Amino acid sequence: MDPVVSAALCTALTLLIVAAAAVLVVRSALDGTESKDRARILAAVAEVVRAVRGKR
Repeated sequence: MDPVVSAALCTALTLLIVAAAAVLVVRSALDGTESKDRARILAAVAEVVRAVRGKR
């Protein structure tokens, strides 16, 4: 397999895994919460995702 294609596939797979993990974190964080607390939880999860990506 061509190294460029292999690198592109690995990058796409990594992005897919990170996106799925972020969705699962949000779903588990919002499970059983009241609507008044959801905005604060989503802001906290967004801050964690930004920190992991290095844009903080």
